[in-house]
Amino acid sequence: MLEIKGLTISLNINDKVIIDNFNFVLNSGDKAVIIGEEGNGKSSLLKLVYDPELILGYCEYGGEVVKKGRAGFLPQFFPADKLDMPVRDYFANENLGLHARVLHQLGLEPGFLDDSRPIRTLSGGEKIKIQLAKILMDEPDILLLDEPTNDIDIAALKWLEGFILGCRQPILYISHDETLIENTANVIIHIEQLVRKTKPKVTVARVGYAEYVDARGLAFDKQMMVAKKQRADHKKQMDRWRQIYERVNHEQGDISRGDPAGGRLLKKKMKSVLSTGNRLKRQADDFLDIPEVEKAILAGFDPSIHIPAKKVILDLDLPVLHIGDRELARDIRLNVAGAARVGIIGTNGVGKSTLLREIWHTLKDRKDVIPAYMPQNYREVLDYEESVLNFLCPTANKADITHARTYLGGQNFTGDEMTGKIGRLSGGQKAKILFLDMVLKKANVLVLDEPTRNFSPLSAPRIRHALSNFGGAIISISHDRKYLEEVCEKVYTLTPSGLLSLD
Repeated sequence: MLEIKGLTISLNINDKVIIDNFNFVLNSGDKAVIIGEEGNGKSSLLKLVYDPELILGYCEYGGEVVKKGRAGFLPQFFPADKLDMPVRDYFANENLGLHARVLHQLGLEPGFLDDSRPIRTLSGGEKIKIQLAKILMDEPDILLLDEPTNDIDIAALKWLEGFILGCRQPILYISHDETLIENTANVIIHIEQLVRKTKPKVTVARVGYAEYVDARGLAFDKQMMVAKKQRADHKKQMDRWRQIYERVNHEQGDISRGDPAGGRLLKKKMKSVLSTGNRLKRQADDFLDIPEVEKAILAGFDPSIHIPAKKVILDLDLPVLHIGDRELARDIRLNVAGAARVGIIGTNGVGKSTLLREIWHTLKDRKDVIPAYMPQNYREVLDYEESVLNFLCPTANKADITHARTYLGGQNFTGDEMTGKIGRLSGGQKAKILFLDMVLKKANVLVLDEPTRNFSPLSAPRIRHALSNFGGAIISISHDRKYLEEVCEKVYTLTPSGLLSLD
């Protein structure tokens, strides 16, 4: 179906190699997920597989991609030039009567595709479904899906899981949703950047995600144990050898000129000692490498952060939630006290982000708490033309800059990334900056819109761990089922008639 041979991809801007000599075959029945930290080349790989022209503006590549049959590609973002198009025009060139099976597969009524609504008014799940419908009507032999889990609610996520599992075509996809990956993937392609982001590594494992993570951890621990023992044993051998060498060398210096036989004996002995030393040094060439993995690091929150249990953080009574002239919901009431951790879910388009923005405006000027905000659109709080250090240290205080550099270095930011424009960073790196800003200002109330959406499935557990141990209050929106389970103590569903508790 799809074969990748000796593929190497490098960035034009700095000649950095992000994928090196990658080989892979996508077979019938494969549901292969590409994982890795942001900026490691996942989307570039998927675009190149579909059409090399999509990356030639910023990448060079070598190697070969062999596709047998037709590939269908779902991009990460819906094409901007089609968002104002009515749904019926999106399917204007399709004979919908010939595609009843496709519509049934996607759970779409034929009448939906004749809708006059602009595409931009559809929910995230509906946008995914009409794109998949368009792709499947072309009868592809393989599917390439770039983060189909972005901007879709929990119901749509569950539907997508069923679609991937039941799809007759092999699928190569990117996702940050751990639960979806655990439930669907049978092949893991893990892209890493090791040695301070200078050494690319791609691992292919034909197992499920949970098995891959467990096996990866066991293999790392085993190799580390063996490698350390080899080096410890070798050090002992070399220490003993040095003692022998120094003793023989000392004896050679002390031997009397009148004892030529003894001198010859010591010379022969030194030759044997040197030979042993050379043999021991050569042994080190065969040692197992100290294993290295790309570390998913998040600066931890100050453990001293604490909010008294009875302190009122939010007492919201909102008669109407609206965006522009459009009413989204009514009679919204939310009370948050102490170090509560609140999650809000709901269907796409119901107004969750609008509500969270209202909550932020209620909290942002409070003097009795230190609030921080992570919106879904990072541009609301980040100037993409500003440097990372300028954002984190607006006063340019030398001690603050040193502190920020230490944290950034610990989170695998390079020097160029620290001083470069925020807009050049990946989504995951921007999210790390926002988290680091919360840490540095010692925020004790966090208002978070989809906090894990831009983190890899290997980073997200650390994010959840940090937030579950946070001593302040959290008010958040999430479709991440693991986040809701592990972090949130109280979950509400936003409906047109208000917030409903799931308890």
